[in-house]
Amino acid sequence: MSANGQVKRSLAYSAAMVLSRGWAVFLVGVGVWTWVIWPRFAVAIWQDPRSWTSGTVADGPATSFLWVHALLIAASLAIGTTVGVLGIRGWFAARRRQAS
Repeated sequence: MSANGQVKRSLAYSAAMVLSRGWAVFLVGVGVWTWVIWPRFAVAIWQDPRSWTSGTVADGPATSFLWVHALLIAASLAIGTTVGVLGIRGWFAARRRQAS
């Protein structure tokens, strides 16, 4: 409670999150886009001579160039998957709201 007796509410508080079907489709699209783009990028990084100390693909230890990009790719795929799953859940929640 604040000094004047009113209850303070956090800006992050939400009784229910409402996601429209359009936004749900957008989120699913972002998830799909992530899985289309990043694996192709991973192949390009793997084949890049800067990824290997010898300059030959898969010959010798990997360089920090490869490790940093592998981390970025893994994080992007995890975020894209999460966004896509949220979109799917939002789509089904919108269908349930519409049905009731």
